[in-house]
Amino acid sequence: METLQTITAMRSAVEYWRTSYGRIALVPTMGNLHEGHLALVDRAAQLSDYVVVSIFVNPLQFNDQHDYANYPRTFKKDQQYLAAHRKAAAIFAPVLEDIYPQPLKNITRVEVPSLSNILEGAYRLGHFSGVGTIVMTLFNVVQPHVAVFGEKDYQQLLIIRYMVADLAVSIDIESVATVRDESGLALSSRNCYLSEEERAQAPVLFNTLSIAAEAIEGGRRDFSSLEEEGYRILKNKGFYPDYFCIRNPEDLAKPKGGEEKLIILTAAYLGKARLIDNILVKLT
Repeated sequence: METLQTITAMRSAVEYWRTSYGRIALVPTMGNLHEGHLALVDRAAQLSDYVVVSIFVNPLQFNDQHDYANYPRTFKKDQQYLAAHRKAAAIFAPVLEDIYPQPLKNITRVEVPSLSNILEGAYRLGHFSGVGTIVMTLFNVVQPHVAVFGEKDYQQLLIIRYMVADLAVSIDIESVATVRDESGLALSSRNCYLSEEERAQAPVLFNTLSIAAEAIEGGRRDFSSLEEEGYRILKNKGFYPDYFCIRNPEDLAKPKGGEEKLIILTAAYLGKARLIDNILVKLT
């Protein structure tokens, strides 16, 4: 497994890979890898001949500079983790100045306005503009045939799908179901912020989503009440929820009736950790 750290080196490698190996897959990450990331790599390996994992902590998607400064950076460990897994062929780990040669305030941004300022975007101003910008940059540098993302970050996944469709980007976007531990807690790089006591409490997040999903599957359609109930459960269990919302999975709009599927999304603080999760509900 090789590690490339400049755009020039990556572009040179891509030219060789496309000729020698064929189909390239990209798995974009910010590092601090876990089994959820390996599931993305596994899917990428099924879909391609050559898997590239990018590791870059992107400052544009942090609205809190303290959060950016303290985000776990575990590059050596991540290298060893991927090497032991034997599915990734290369790591792209560029330095900040190579990705953003201009001051960050002057960088061209990529944004999906209809989706970027609701739910997560309402609480993390500028976050999805930063996500769209770095993902498009990685697409331009790595030139993959397919890119793989996790469904835990559902709004991010949807924004990337919209971006690729709107800008006629010739890359297939694949998703992988959320990987959970035995308690139901979604795996996340931010779970390391949880204390032992908080980790024992954290599965309440997915349990609350599941309660709401079962209520909808059982016929309840008073969505506002269900949202309030979910929010209240989390608050009573020691979380500080930002939102607990039921939406159309196609565009994250409020349900209007007639949908075949709905998605319930939530974000909440538990101690220092901000946890997000979702659950898809089939109505037919």
